[in-house]
Amino acid sequence: MLDFCARQQILPDCETIRVAPINEAFDRLERSDVHHRCVIDMATLGQPCAS
Repeated sequence: MLDFCARQQILPDCETIRVAPINEAFDRLERSDVHHRCVIDMATLGQPCAS
């Protein structure tokens, strides 16, 4: 299946999230409020939270 998807360029829907609001992402997972793949942007590690 992975080979087929690669040949056909079938890609998952992704949402890139920052490290800081990771708890919100886990809450969304628990509520089944995520309908795509969440990817953590590790470049944001150590950056302050946006207010």
